[in-house]
Amino acid sequence: MASFSPLALLIGGGMAAVLAARHFSVREEDVQGRVVFITGGSRGLGLLLAKEFARRGARIAICARDAYELGRAAAAIEELGTEALPLVCDVSVQEQVNDTVEKITSTFGRPDILVNNAGIITVGPIETMTRQDFEEAMNVMFWGTLWPTLAVLPGMLDRRHGRIVNITSIGGKISVPHLIPYCCAKFAAVALSDGLRAELARTGVSVTTVVPGLMRTGSHVHARFKGNRTTEYTWFGLGATLPLLSIDAERAASQVVRASLRGEAEVVLGGPAAIAAPLHALFPEVSAELRALANELILPAAGSDGKQAVRGAEVQQRLKPFLQTLLAS
Repeated sequence: MASFSPLALLIGGGMAAVLAARHFSVREEDVQGRVVFITGGSRGLGLLLAKEFARRGARIAICARDAYELGRAAAAIEELGTEALPLVCDVSVQEQVNDTVEKITSTFGRPDILVNNAGIITVGPIETMTRQDFEEAMNVMFWGTLWPTLAVLPGMLDRRHGRIVNITSIGGKISVPHLIPYCCAKFAAVALSDGLRAELARTGVSVTTVVPGLMRTGSHVHARFKGNRTTEYTWFGLGATLPLLSIDAERAASQVVRASLRGEAEVVLGGPAAIAAPLHALFPEVSAELRALANELILPAAGSDGKQAVRGAEVQQRLKPFLQTLLAS
């Protein structure tokens, strides 16, 4: 059994003290008048982040694929007394992203803060997943993180200042059964974010990796479900709405903004995620067994519904009234 010398313990303790002192001494950056660009900013966590930055006086640019939702979101942001620029954009298409950043620059100026938040979720057992499911997940959550980053990075490097915030997931640290395409894309996003943090460390551009667990954002209504859709929706919806398993989205948004303005390397959101990530890192065999047990005892078999995906909102309409009330966001 390995032993630790007093010198090693002293050095380790000293490093921990230095890191802790630095953490508590770093002040949050003032973003009054700064330009914040948030992908997937029309609803959910993205909209809450936009509002949180808006309360601090930033000018907000948001993009998403739905023009109607974008308009409603922009109106809600402007009620907080700041400017909002809604732009229709598919972040998986590099040309659209580049055009969007050009429009932001011509209207507000070059973005000071980028929040890569856009995402999609498809839930179901692996035998119901297709190549298209994996491609769509990677397109939105990996390429859709890389393209905005590459679009804003030259301006940030020129100014030697900027902040990039990547909303990943605990699914980017621990791959979860019935969410494998999503987890693959989030693992890639975590790798990109972590590598960028190291490479850009001396450039004045900070990169923060956000690792949320389940959040009460209503994501179960917008997710897509395959296999035994009603049962899949029920377990996913319960996990995304119960307070003991999920974190309040407004609280999460506040934590993300504070971490980004302090330039923190990583922030894990939610108690279950904060426990699961180190448990998996330290005890991968235990983590694997726990996930296998959950897959066997809790998650449903594929059933006979086939590979066609159905949105959560459609599944919800089929549920009994008491479940609709329980899972309502």
